[in-house]
Amino acid sequence: MSALKLSETFLHLGLGATAVPQPPFTGFDWYEGYGARHGDEGPEGRLVSQHTFTESWDSWEMHPKGSEVVICTEGAMMLTQEFPDGKLKDVPLAAGEYAINPPGVWHIANVEETATAIFITAGEGTQHRPR
Repeated sequence: MSALKLSETFLHLGLGATAVPQPPFTGFDWYEGYGARHGDEGPEGRLVSQHTFTESWDSWEMHPKGSEVVICTEGAMMLTQEFPDGKLKDVPLAAGEYAINPPGVWHIANVEETATAIFITAGEGTQHRPR
C-alpha cells in the first residue's frame, strides 16, 4: 500500500484493532456514508481525520457517546468547551498540544490565522448547532 494523505483520506479505527482507509473526503455529506460503512461498530469505532482551518468554526459540535481528541499540528487555535452545566472553558492549543472533548461537551474552535489539527472522534450521534 502506498502512503495516503490524512487530510484527503481519513482513517477508521475499528473493532478488532482494525485500521481502514476511507474514501476521499468530499464535504459534510461524506459523514453520512461513513456512518453507513461503520455504524454497526457503535461508539467503539473512531474516525481519525485532519483539517486545516483559516477561519473560526461556524457551528458548535458535540459527541454524545465518546471522547474526542484534538491534536494541533500546525498554527494555533482556541478550543472552547461548553459543559452540560453551562460552564465554558477555553483551551488554547499550539502545534504539538492536544485537548480532550469529553462526551456530551459542546465545543467550537476560534482560529486567528491558520491551524491544522488531527481529530480522533467517537462520532456516533454527533450533533451540531449554530454558533
